[in-house]
Amino acid sequence: MGRNSSSIGCNAEMRQCMEISEDNYSWAELPESSSQLRSEPRCCGSPPSNPTEAQEAHNVTNPTNPNAPVIQFQTSKISSQVKPDQPWKDYDTRTLEHPSRASYDADLLDRFGGITALRRTAKGFFYAEQVNGRWWLVDPEGHLFIHKAVVSVTPESSPNKKRALQTKYGTKEKWSEDTLQLLRSNGFNGTGAWSDTEAIRKSSQPVVYTQMWNFMSSYGKERGGTFQQPGHTGYPNDAIFVFDPQFTEFADRYAKQLAAMKDDPYLLGHFSDNELPFPANLLNKYLSLDPKDTGYKAALDWITKRKNVTAEQWNISMIDDADRQQFIGYVADTYYGIVSRAIKKYDSNHMYLGSRIHTAKDNSYLFQAAGKYMDAVSVNYYGVWTPMAASLKNWSQWSGDKPVMITEWYTKGMDTGLPNRSGAGWNVKTQEDRGKFYQNFTLALLESKIVVGWHWFKYIDNDPEDLTTDPSNRDSNKGIVTIRYEPYLPLLNRMKVLNDSTYDLIDYFDHH
Repeated sequence: MGRNSSSIGCNAEMRQCMEISEDNYSWAELPESSSQLRSEPRCCGSPPSNPTEAQEAHNVTNPTNPNAPVIQFQTSKISSQVKPDQPWKDYDTRTLEHPSRASYDADLLDRFGGITALRRTAKGFFYAEQVNGRWWLVDPEGHLFIHKAVVSVTPESSPNKKRALQTKYGTKEKWSEDTLQLLRSNGFNGTGAWSDTEAIRKSSQPVVYTQMWNFMSSYGKERGGTFQQPGHTGYPNDAIFVFDPQFTEFADRYAKQLAAMKDDPYLLGHFSDNELPFPANLLNKYLSLDPKDTGYKAALDWITKRKNVTAEQWNISMIDDADRQQFIGYVADTYYGIVSRAIKKYDSNHMYLGSRIHTAKDNSYLFQAAGKYMDAVSVNYYGVWTPMAASLKNWSQWSGDKPVMITEWYTKGMDTGLPNRSGAGWNVKTQEDRGKFYQNFTLALLESKIVVGWHWFKYIDNDPEDLTTDPSNRDSNKGIVTIRYEPYLPLLNRMKVLNDSTYDLIDYFDHH
């Protein structure tokens, strides 16, 4: 091994310990007799949805470890559409047809889901660290970890869902235990935003969770002026109230509740808000507010100083695209600075994960501001079939070399009877296609060496009869279960194959 290497303790079954060094690392080898390392073909879920479609299989091995599990990729075409009235288009889709192992034995993963063969400093809580060019999370026991989660793991409150929960589970406690077991048995090790964290924390076998807060939107409700938009809170002219002098005091007061979970090792970190608006013309929007508004005054002060003119000399025609781009960074820097200081004041143990960025993903100033304060940058990533390596790299570099978490993405199947009109995810034809999309998407994330976790949106389907939800969650197949809590097995089978192979895939991508 390379210089400054440190041996990692190994259990009795392992015949060779693994080392982390500045130069190289690889998984510990298991006994050759272990069925989990056999390279013969084995069943790995449902067959291709269309056996006649053109496919290309690739058997690959780890050249630095010939005893490593065999990884087999396959490429095929999957049809997708943006909305039900839009044309179908075929996309190249890479899948993992040969799972590296059926699952990880108990001695290979710790209680959080970290890989026990890879160890860094244990700090009692999660943190991010770059090891040999790849970003990781380090779990409380010091083991390297990738967060594989599902968003909105909660029974929700529509009458149909309440009746179904009562019929199937009887109690919320039974729902919680069965649901967390469903996640674990399919290779997930955590939950994303809007999950029932109280139930998770009470579980006999909790999973790693994230906490969703609403600093700006809660302040807006207290202040007045916010409204519901599809998927997130709306603000007048898309101008968040970050320049209100009262917001700093509110953020400190609001953050006091974080102290209740500051000692919980299963908490990965905090989101401060969801999908704050950062449109390209945000500067113009602020300057269209009432001149008495603090947001207008802040924008006017910023642009006149930037142009080195007085308020009387300034006019709207002076604004150019560079001004607009940098103003977004200024708004973001102000917001992230205020909320991160409040979060760290009352919970310095856990990671700050940001506000789940969904607009201005090509704006370097936004990510530069985010990176100053976040431990990992959260992005809701829609509009692409396969994550773009250049985008992932940009988000990390623009943030000052920070890891990225993909905190929303999904597809909807047209085989459920749901209209699938609402929401941002692609429409595909079957649950099998949803599973293939999941594999294609996550393979690109793992290959990037930048992404430390992904959160599938979401746990349970929309209930078309529930009109109390926001317009983006009305009639679509987004869940891993139906509104009757019935799992979508073709989807979950594909998810399990990928999830259970995650650490072997990282080993392959890092050495191939």
